[in-house]
Amino acid sequence: MSLLFTVANGVAVITLDRPQVHNAFDDALIAALTRAYERAIDDPAVTAILLRASGKNFCAGADLNWMKRMAGYSRHENLADAMALGRLMYIIDTAPKPTLVRVQGLAFAGATGLIAASDIAVCASDSEFAITEVRLGIIPAVISPYLVRAMGARQARRYFLTAERFSAETARDLGLVHEVVPAEELDDAIERHLKALRAGSPAAIAAVKELVAAVDGPVDLTMVQDTARRIAAQRASADGREGIAAFLEKRKPKWGTP
Repeated sequence: MSLLFTVANGVAVITLDRPQVHNAFDDALIAALTRAYERAIDDPAVTAILLRASGKNFCAGADLNWMKRMAGYSRHENLADAMALGRLMYIIDTAPKPTLVRVQGLAFAGATGLIAASDIAVCASDSEFAITEVRLGIIPAVISPYLVRAMGARQARRYFLTAERFSAETARDLGLVHEVVPAEELDDAIERHLKALRAGSPAAIAAVKELVAAVDGPVDLTMVQDTARRIAAQRASADGREGIAAFLEKRKPKWGTP
């Protein structure tokens, strides 16, 4: 099995489990990841989704055997193959539940897209990253919207063009990851973020993800009106009323489900 899936304490943990090939992914793993995220999203017991990997490296990008098969694909087969990866990235990005990623070792090519599409990314201090597609004569097209959004167009242009490796600290400075910690502190850092997420309203968290996507662009009157409607709806919601009441009554809120 190339993927592990568990649920505990409201967290769905999805584990890339191909350490013998540095967790490189292929069409089968992409399909399994897609099913795992959909399962976690649909499970009412799950409030957060964590992606992690077995072994020394997070993910070395595309599997060599998959790449050999792709070389013989028709244009139509290549489009269907690319759309499968694109759909996975979109599901991670738009999941109504917070998505976290725990990174160690190497994270190359498509792996950087998985990281950029996630809400919270924590990596080990010895991690290395690279967006290597041009060295294979291809481009990081499907993952580019998430990387450009995370890193900015100017920085993305550099690293897309050079395919050079960069460090964990550089990844943090670029905005690809949020936090860099020693490898032995990765699990503690993830748990700290999960604890913070548990304190929030699941419905409000889902609404915040929609909000960020909606306001990620030029501010105009339409956006101003849209943001006003969103906060008005949230204030009037069950969780909005409960959160304010709990604050005023100095107690912990009792959140509903999204």
